[in-house]
Amino acid sequence: MHTKLIEVITQYVTLSDQEKALCTRYLEPISCPKNSVIEEEGKVPMYLYFVVSGFVRLFHYNDKGDEVTTHINCPPGFITSYTHFANQTRAEENVECVTACELLRVSKASLDLLIEQSSAFKDFSIHVFQQSLSYNEKRARELATLTAEQRYLRLMDEYPEVLHHVPMQYIASFLGMNPKSLSRIRKQIIR
Repeated sequence: MHTKLIEVITQYVTLSDQEKALCTRYLEPISCPKNSVIEEEGKVPMYLYFVVSGFVRLFHYNDKGDEVTTHINCPPGFITSYTHFANQTRAEENVECVTACELLRVSKASLDLLIEQSSAFKDFSIHVFQQSLSYNEKRARELATLTAEQRYLRLMDEYPEVLHHVPMQYIASFLGMNPKSLSRIRKQIIR
């Protein structure tokens, strides 16, 4: 599983054999079944996860008790409740494996050690943080400016695999609509 992570990292920075060994030492491989919540809201997130395979989402409950999906991760990529993981504060969202997943996980203490021991990992972690900020800004802008249909079409174009692996109620929530609206949009597009 570490091979996939190393491939992703080396697209941005060069890793020595020693740094590759650090990656294997600090990131623990785990397998998670479908629908397993691996981090719970109200608790400090224990790990940052690298998704090797499968689909993971972030969600919380709104004031009506409905689930609101705020992020769906496509492999390969990182996911956690970032701000709460970085600051070691109680999360306001859950991290759930939507499908069976193969993950690598690293604790905050281990990540700090990894960054301290390797300038390449420090540079890469800055890159991941910048990508996360850019993604969140883009997502907020799209939710505010695009119609529901435009948001669905953009998801189809940029992340088509989500449509094949993630239940429609999570996709609807992620796109800021209810499942009936999504169903109507999908029928209109098919015509």
